[in-house]
Amino acid sequence: MKRQFDDLQLGSIELFCLAAELSSFTAAAVAAGVTPAAVSRSVSRLEERLNVRLFVRTTRQIRLTEEGKAYFEQSRTALAQLVEAERQISGQHATPAGRLRISLPTPYAHYRILPVLPEFRKRYPDVEIEVHISNRNVDFADDTYDMSVRGRAPDDSALIARKLEDAELVVVGTPGYLKLRGTPKSPDDLLAHDCIQFERPSSGRRIPWTFRQNREDVDVMTTGTYAASEDVLGGATLARAGAGLFQTYRFVVEDDLRSGALVEVLKDFGGSSRPFMLLYPHARHMSRRVRAMVDFLIEKFAP
Repeated sequence: MKRQFDDLQLGSIELFCLAAELSSFTAAAVAAGVTPAAVSRSVSRLEERLNVRLFVRTTRQIRLTEEGKAYFEQSRTALAQLVEAERQISGQHATPAGRLRISLPTPYAHYRILPVLPEFRKRYPDVEIEVHISNRNVDFADDTYDMSVRGRAPDDSALIARKLEDAELVVVGTPGYLKLRGTPKSPDDLLAHDCIQFERPSSGRRIPWTFRQNREDVDVMTTGTYAASEDVLGGATLARAGAGLFQTYRFVVEDDLRSGALVEVLKDFGGSSRPFMLLYPHARHMSRRVRAMVDFLIEKFAP
């Protein structure tokens, strides 16, 4: 086999991947223990070798070009396979290690995943976890996440989707609000109530409330003077303050219901739920840290 790379070229690829992951030559230099100039020279060598521009550089930031994104994904996969090969040969493959990046929606992050991560780290102390909390969908190719949790499986054959749970929906309000405005007996009564809205981040549209009627889920559009966007937990905070009624996941308000700070209404029309899915890319050789996290979350939450 003819040799394609020398040590300098392989080192340049590693520094390029590090700069792409951290979006900074300086941060890559600190992580690698070299100077920013060395990182810049390495990237320039790669660009000259490939005859393409890998980064768009400004005085404040760098970002990958389309060619850079493609080269980064291929290079990162190749380097990860080399690392895994060394671990398997050296006998280190039994212990998951390295950095794992996971993107989570706000309610599931705060009330489900974040509380159990210390337990995962006790099992796998060599795994570093970086958590991205947002209700916006992420692009695995562009954002370099190892996995995410979202409310539905995407139309993307490159991703594996595993259901973690069906989260029950409830409508809640404070005792003070209900004393002032009355308790609704059916979804039709919501027209006379201040219903806190949540706007979908991707479209800006307000999400309908879902109820169980005649063994079917029925969506009902509500109205109100308060609306939250980006972070659904804002709606729960408004409900706790007496701003109105709010439909949310039971796991978000179960402590409030137990203490009496919030009261569940429309129980006869309850039972609806929304799924939470664990998403991660197909990979012939999945890293052990990703496999460990997948197995851990399935163990914790899957029915």
